Amino acid sequence: MPANKKYLTHSVSQRFAKITAGFIGGYMVAVTFHMALAFWVDHVNVLMTLRYAGFLLWAVLFLLAFLARNGWKIWGIYLLATLLFSVLIYVGKMYNPIV
Repeated sequence: MPANKKYLTHSVSQRFAKITAGFIGGYMVAVTFHMALAFWVDHVNVLMTLRYAGFLLWAVLFLLAFLARNGWKIWGIYLLATLLFSVLIYVGKMYNPIV
């Protein structure tokens, strides 16, 4: 049975944006989230948790990218989230320079 035509209407650029946003953007968000968390909580435990919870978070963000209507909008959201977590990393380094 062929695929329903309403699901095949996305352009090539939208497919590319969704795939790269899910794969690269989701990874960036997952890693920066755990790194920011490591500056505010015990960093050894957080980095060990990153092995499993990081993969789960990345997988969820990967799937969410395909649920969005616009791939470029999800790229923007993922870049803003990465920027926010990067700022938290910077602030965490200022207040806890030992880590």
